[in-house]
Amino acid sequence: MQVYGTLRLVALSLLFALLAGCATRNVVSEGGDSRLMLRGNDPVAYFTANAALRGDPAIKAEHEGLTYRFTSAANREAFLKDPARYVPAYGGYCASGAHYALKSNINADVFKIVDGRLFLFGSLRSRQHWELDEKANIALGDKYWAEETRDAPARLQNWKRYVFRVPHYKTNAELEAQYQRRYGRPSGGG
Repeated sequence: MQVYGTLRLVALSLLFALLAGCATRNVVSEGGDSRLMLRGNDPVAYFTANAALRGDPAIKAEHEGLTYRFTSAANREAFLKDPARYVPAYGGYCASGAHYALKSNINADVFKIVDGRLFLFGSLRSRQHWELDEKANIALGDKYWAEETRDAPARLQNWKRYVFRVPHYKTNAELEAQYQRRYGRPSGGG
């Protein structure tokens, strides 16, 4: 009986450790901003400058409990007028993981705007692999985000989907082989 109680305590401790720090949005803590989106990049600049530009910590706004920084007061005002236009897809997680129901971290400097939506990626290679079937990947990412991943803690969601993969899952090696067949060269790396 003592062993059962000990195992139960260990299992509960492990579960709580997994839940600790799990986020439903991809945020970082920097300076006084504990829930900073886009690693401090200006969300409006992705659209207006087609660039990932660091926002000024003195020019910021809160939206749905998250902090966004801006390069200018004009960009801050544009965001405040229509925040939904500038908020990244999939809570700021990597778009190339979203269609596998995964919540992967991003490199906020690698992005693509498709049909007025901001998609972020962990690397140039992940974006290039995602672009192999962009339309299907957006449809699947949107489906999984709405039905499964949006409110799921990141660590638990990823653990679940690494154990129980979606039917269309492809490894990085499979995606790279597909990329090389299509373009005759390796993807951009990173």
